[in-house]
Amino acid sequence: MTARRGWATAARVAARGEPRVTEDHGMPGRARRPGQPPQRTADAALAGVAAGAVGLAVSELAAGLLPGVPSLVVSFGALVIALQPPGAKELVASLFGTTDKAALNIAIVAVALAIAAVAGVVGRTRLSLATAVFAACAGLGAVAAVAVDEATPLGAALVATVSVTAAAVTLRWLLLAAGAGRRAEPAGATGQGDVSALPDGGGQVVAGPQPGLDRRRFLRLSGITLGVAALAGGLGRLLLASRPGTVVPASAALPSPASPLPTPAPEAAFPVAGLTPLVTPSDEFFQIDTALITPGVDLAAWRLRVTGMVERELAYSYDDLRAMPLAEIWATLACVSNDVGGDLIGNARWAGVPLKGVLEAARPLPGATQVVGRSVDGFTAGFPTAWALEPGREPLVALGMNGAVLPAEHGFPARLIVPGLFGYVSATKWLAEIELTTLEGFDGYWVPLGWAKEAPILTQSRIDVPRDGERLATGMVDVAGVAWAPDRGISRVEVRVDGDAWQQAELSRPLSAASWVQWRLRWGATPGSHAMEVRATDGSGMVQAEQRTPPAPDGARGYHRIRVQVG
Repeated sequence: MTARRGWATAARVAARGEPRVTEDHGMPGRARRPGQPPQRTADAALAGVAAGAVGLAVSELAAGLLPGVPSLVVSFGALVIALQPPGAKELVASLFGTTDKAALNIAIVAVALAIAAVAGVVGRTRLSLATAVFAACAGLGAVAAVAVDEATPLGAALVATVSVTAAAVTLRWLLLAAGAGRRAEPAGATGQGDVSALPDGGGQVVAGPQPGLDRRRFLRLSGITLGVAALAGGLGRLLLASRPGTVVPASAALPSPASPLPTPAPEAAFPVAGLTPLVTPSDEFFQIDTALITPGVDLAAWRLRVTGMVERELAYSYDDLRAMPLAEIWATLACVSNDVGGDLIGNARWAGVPLKGVLEAARPLPGATQVVGRSVDGFTAGFPTAWALEPGREPLVALGMNGAVLPAEHGFPARLIVPGLFGYVSATKWLAEIELTTLEGFDGYWVPLGWAKEAPILTQSRIDVPRDGERLATGMVDVAGVAWAPDRGISRVEVRVDGDAWQQAELSRPLSAASWVQWRLRWGATPGSHAMEVRATDGSGMVQAEQRTPPAPDGARGYHRIRVQVG
């Protein structure tokens, strides 16, 4: 009865000359108001997503191909990092670790595509308003590029304009393909029950004899558009990451150090499967910094300036630095965001110019109590001058890592290495300036965000073998890991099982007081569930703190504890 009544109603409507429409599924239905689009909202949203993807892809491709043109995604990311609230660093590092920058890139793209989906829905009836949404997003990216990412206004305006144009054209095309703006017309007007229309630039729905393509073809076109956008955007990011200045040139090779470090003795490492290597390979060394992509450095124009409270300001080219006698040190670096048992830590052989000599050549003035490192991308970190000048300390303006030129992602052409201090106050990558000032006169990047101004690396230890939750066979097994207290060294490591007495572990031969050591203990595993914990004592006699604390504001404390099942 319902179906017959519907057909009868449609016949009466046609007889009176009223508009007859077809529903999305092709069945006759109630007449729509003029200008009311009948296509699915999901189709319009998909058209918006595809259009937004094209706009982002064009931005990435333009940034990769044209010098001085910024990536809108990177600029948004720089703005997010610059505006992050206190506590965000700890949260992000705990959630994503060294993949934090990739996670931020993905989040920015996801938010942009969600906004583009809304623009697609709006564009069904108001294409001009949808274009305005694209323009607002691109405009914000352009402003961020100039204000935070130090792009030129011309380059930022160019990429924003091209991106918006590409997105708007793509949206109009896909909405037409989806039949957007279709509205009812008298059957006798064109000889058909309905016609297709799109909003014009002013937002008015204009009827025209252009029927929309079928939905299957629309979905296919949208999928192809998204695929092409992904390929173009990926190519743009690849070009951006490999542009001149981000790849270490062959001409940057370093001479041999004046006093090369000897090859580590066999006693410096234990042959225990699963134990952290004594030396962290450069491509596996953790990366935590504020740069979404590796900053580009023009090596011919690059200079390391020494400024501030000094008798004479200096400027060194890369050739000037590598012509100086190079020193080598073993040093363990740790991120302040590293939680107890975490892996945001690594040990490497660093080569470079002693920082003490660089500062003494500039002759610091009395009262210069802080050394501030400034990166080419604007990042800053500061530490007490005493850490650079006191006897026995070996901070470097590092040019090399693990026997090779410093990799681009680890700070080429130069970075600071200050053994004993967390990286956020000392280890400035892509170093452009060393400024002498007072402790009261300047706060590095992370200090206003709630992190401590002075941040010595704490005495810590970690169980690598066995893994937490691992099932073991009964009998003698190795319990092993690493311990560190850079510039103080490790004098003792102890392990406790099920709350019994502490057992002293065997230590590997230290590479230096600034390097971690490996430790191991032979344990007789008995059936059942067992809890293990480890603690270290540093070279000054300080025992690692037992009470667990979060990384903020000056590093995590507490014993690393695991549980294993035997039998």
